[in-house]
Amino acid sequence: MGRAILTLAVLSCVATACSTNSTSKRTSSSTGSSPPSTITALGDSVPRGTNCDCSPYPQLSADGLTATTGDAVTAHNDAVGGATTSSVLRQLQSDTKVIDDVRAANTVEIEIGANDVAHSRSCGTDAACYQPRLPAIRKNLAAIVTRVHELADGHKLLVVLLDYWSVWLGGQYAAAQGEAYVAAAEQVTDEVNTIIKETATRDGSAYVDLRDAFKGPNYAYDETHYLSNDGDHPNAAGHKQIAAATEAVIEHALHI
Repeated sequence: MGRAILTLAVLSCVATACSTNSTSKRTSSSTGSSPPSTITALGDSVPRGTNCDCSPYPQLSADGLTATTGDAVTAHNDAVGGATTSSVLRQLQSDTKVIDDVRAANTVEIEIGANDVAHSRSCGTDAACYQPRLPAIRKNLAAIVTRVHELADGHKLLVVLLDYWSVWLGGQYAAAQGEAYVAAAEQVTDEVNTIIKETATRDGSAYVDLRDAFKGPNYAYDETHYLSNDGDHPNAAGHKQIAAATEAVIEHALHI
């Protein structure tokens, strides 16, 4: 699956309501009253909008913030289907367009990591088999956030990190693969999402809990209605739900 990189700030979300961590480590991404004017999205096929035939959530979140603030908010979507944490880091180091877009942004949305633990025949439903891939996600994601702040070069920047409802198939599409698949998907998703949340907390960034947004506060709801016909990517309703959760985080972080 192609999954994406997005925004960083420390928050915990219940459904689409989120609260910031009181101790932000970076003044550039902590408080501030200025609304966002430019959003740059990084990540995989989720922010890219693969198999959606709709406006993906980076553009929708910009549109929503435009409506809320009355000021035009533009979006640059530099997410790439199939991207991994290592490929996003390479973008930030050598892709001049991505570097320029991050430098111009005052909000960066990042959603990445699912492709690093893509379901494989060799590992199958053995969740432990995917664990050796986790340290690279942790290392690369930390480097991505650090590089984004370096490119900001001191100007105010809100980084928002988004996690996943599932790093593999979701909803009824996952259920059709059997109980072992569902259990492994949940465990691997837990492990990836924990890395994303811990990275946000450590950096003082913003965090969007998409499993909460898709599956409810106890992760008990069936998210099938938010998924496209491949069972992997969000449909139009799913992108609207992600955008709503992301807007709530940004508005809270910036006191809009």
